[in-house]
Amino acid sequence: MTTPTPETLITQLALAPHPEGGFFRETYRAEPLPFTLPDRGVRSASTAIYFLLSGADFSAFHRVRSDEVWHHYAGAPLELHTLEPGGPRVVLVGPNVERGERPQHVVPAGVFQAARVHGSGHALMGCTVAPGFDFADFEMPSRAALTELFPTCAGVIADLTR
Repeated sequence: MTTPTPETLITQLALAPHPEGGFFRETYRAEPLPFTLPDRGVRSASTAIYFLLSGADFSAFHRVRSDEVWHHYAGAPLELHTLEPGGPRVVLVGPNVERGERPQHVVPAGVFQAARVHGSGHALMGCTVAPGFDFADFEMPSRAALTELFPTCAGVIADLTR
């Protein structure tokens, strides 16, 4: 089975440009939690999106205030970069476990993350966020601000910010 082209995926899945890069569409939003979250208000229990990256496009460093599970659906593996207290980390999210890829990976709440296609081609991913995603919980700092926080990661920050 061949992977559809990025243009076909964008059309058939009704994807739209995402502020961090790539294309997305929300596919699921659970009912609101039966309580409000401190300093956050009402949130859904969970949300899910399709997320497509193609060619040299990338998901710029950002963070959300919820755990995010990345799932690989089709195409090339994805390099998922995180900036953690112990230093930068890269996980390949893809189907080939024999090459060290993993079909899913969790980015904990509050951890800066960025992504790009590993090699060439495109990657169709899914992202599930719990508690559910809300742009009020989304932060995409400038290159300068991130470099100040993580000076030893200046190279990857320069590559994966706009």
